[in-house]
Amino acid sequence: MKTVVVRPERCVGCRQCTLACAVAHSSAQTLAEAISLEPSPLARIHLGAGPAGEAFPNRCRHCDPAPCQIACLTGALHRHEPTASVLVDGERCIRCAACIMACPFGVIRFQPDPNRQPPRWIAEKCDNCVGRQQLGLIPACVEACKVGALLFSEIEQVMRDKTAEMARRSALGIHSHAEDQPDTWQQHLTLRMMSQSL
Repeated sequence: MKTVVVRPERCVGCRQCTLACAVAHSSAQTLAEAISLEPSPLARIHLGAGPAGEAFPNRCRHCDPAPCQIACLTGALHRHEPTASVLVDGERCIRCAACIMACPFGVIRFQPDPNRQPPRWIAEKCDNCVGRQQLGLIPACVEACKVGALLFSEIEQVMRDKTAEMARRSALGIHSHAEDQPDTWQQHLTLRMMSQSL
């Protein structure tokens, strides 16, 4: 199954993903119309700080099994089988906040349901843009991200690519921020030796 994959090392903190998400989940569907909506549309992806202080687009991981789904007393959170996405049924949500407390990533929030007038506050989270997927489109946040920090891909393929990239970087003596940083002189020598061998 495809899902949105976050590559925080590419994120520049522009918030285009959050804006696109808010508009895609509004009743207006365009930025010009969404600006005038009351209450203002809210994003389901949240930009926060990562472990090294970098910008990090935080969104639902659609866990399997999903702690939020297990904690939901009414069955309002359910899995959409064709996409394996965990969705919220606003009609069944009683605002007990069990899902919010169970989510290990802090990505479920109370938001007004834009499909009801007057709006009724319900638990909301990323839905992997299931409606857009059914139309053959990619999630709005991915479409808006111009730096490639968000991908819509098979998770297995992403893991294979990441493993290959880590092996390549390790062979070159280049480490990620999460690892112990080698000194810059060692990196310089490694890159210099490689360029001379080409």
